[in-house]
Amino acid sequence: MLKVDALNQYYGGSHILRDISFTAPIGQTTCLLGRNGVGKSTLLKCLMGLVPARSGEIVWQDKRLNSARPHQRVAEGVAYVPQGREIFARLTVEENLKMGLARFSGKTGRDIPDFVYQMFPVLADMKHRRGGDLSGGQQQQLAIGRALVSQPKLLILDEPTEGIQPSIIKQIGEVIRQLAQRGDMAILLVEQYYDFAEQLADQYLVMSRGEIIRQGRGEDMAKEGVRELLAI
Repeated sequence: MLKVDALNQYYGGSHILRDISFTAPIGQTTCLLGRNGVGKSTLLKCLMGLVPARSGEIVWQDKRLNSARPHQRVAEGVAYVPQGREIFARLTVEENLKMGLARFSGKTGRDIPDFVYQMFPVLADMKHRRGGDLSGGQQQQLAIGRALVSQPKLLILDEPTEGIQPSIIKQIGEVIRQLAQRGDMAILLVEQYYDFAEQLADQYLVMSRGEIIRQGRGEDMAKEGVRELLAI
């Protein structure tokens, strides 16, 4: 599992992350909710090594990752789908997907796994089109597909529903559900869209002002007033 213990981060004199602690087990979807500006994306960047943690520990599969560089974390089976997708607009869909093969060598490093196209058939239909020609929803599917090509054991998703049409939100939700049901992957989903998170969460975390103020089982989100917390 992923274990985060007493993580702290600062920007200048501002204390952005305050003693963040949680676990994200394999076979479960952990949903992290909170309004804009509470530190969610900073936390994910710390997890990926894009921003160094000031203090605390990040442990994945019993291995401390604090000093590991981003590519080393990818080699350990961690994949990150950033907010805004960040696909390569001038590369084709197929070329974008092949970027996810960088952690492999030999034949494994040449072939896109069939299951990626099965989960996102539109990527197979458009694999020779440039990424920049896809709609926002299709680009989001491409970004998730690129992460899955690396065959991660920990998948981190930063607001995958942002700016996406409802039909594709539904498709993305179904893919996340299928991945969790496989039982071989931990999923950390950062989301503002409460209804989407509630449908998928095995456990939830709520952040406010850099702290986790509430956590519990996904099935208890409604009765524990999580929706109301997000409106505060």
